[in-house]
Amino acid sequence: MTPTPPERDEPGAPDPVRPRREFLRNAALFTGTALALGGGLELLTRRPGAGEAAGEPLVQAPRPTGPYDTTEAVTPWAQATSYNNYYEFGLGKDDPARLAGGLKTRPWTVLIDGEVRKPVRVDIDTLQSWFPLEDRVYRMRCVEGWSMVMPWLGFPLAALLRRVEPTGGAKYVKFTALHDPDQFPGQHTSLLDWPYVEGLRLDEALHPLTLMAVGLDGRVLPNQNGAPLRLVVPWKYGFKSIKAVVRITLTREQPQTTWALAAPDEYGFYANVNPAVPHPRWSQATERRIGELRRRPTLPFNGYAEQVAHLYAGMDLHRFF
Repeated sequence: MTPTPPERDEPGAPDPVRPRREFLRNAALFTGTALALGGGLELLTRRPGAGEAAGEPLVQAPRPTGPYDTTEAVTPWAQATSYNNYYEFGLGKDDPARLAGGLKTRPWTVLIDGEVRKPVRVDIDTLQSWFPLEDRVYRMRCVEGWSMVMPWLGFPLAALLRRVEPTGGAKYVKFTALHDPDQFPGQHTSLLDWPYVEGLRLDEALHPLTLMAVGLDGRVLPNQNGAPLRLVVPWKYGFKSIKAVVRITLTREQPQTTWALAAPDEYGFYANVNPAVPHPRWSQATERRIGELRRRPTLPFNGYAEQVAHLYAGMDLHRFF
């Protein structure tokens, strides 16, 4: 059921599938696949007009440094938008950039429901207008053993959850992605149980690092990177950061998540980046930063241990992977 990952996490080991030339060859793919989006993305000084393209620069001022930002070099735009896992479009790293252009991200609504006092279904543009958008430069570590540094634009998930007022019964947050095989060719396969579902514990969702992204590098979020709304949880493996979110449900019970159902011995609910706990089929001790030749050590919690390790005090992090 689970595809073999395209990386071997061993220092100096060649990539067994899709070598480094893949993302170099695909560097220009995004220009041809960007989808024209409607307005509503308010970025610092102005709101883009209807018809501005995904990826069009919207912020010209220097990016401010925030309290959680990494100072590591940002992954170039061409690589960040052409080397993606997005199985709704296919298994190849270049499939999302080739095929995502037809995804319609307007109109788009998001339902927030479950254990909340103020459930709401809201248009994506209205949702974005509720919160000031923030730049966040985060490390991103894929469970396959590669990594990037991504300059997201979005709002803290905590701000949205406070607005809908969780009840005392809310313990978890379940996220559901769009299910539309007409737009997602990969959903015609039985690779996963669609729609894609992910989840967080409520305290994880409320952590200030947890972001709902609507932009990338000061630009409208490209379809292949999860437009129009993507979860970003930087201390967890990338598959937790669900794309194309259409529903956020607060629950009493831990939700059944897509990859944990597909391969429970390989992809746990927590999915915290932990170099000391190998995947059953490869090591997690090192990673290949996209754009670099040498591998580098993987950091516990992807370098965010100081901010989030307390959330897991007393837990066996070898067991709760």
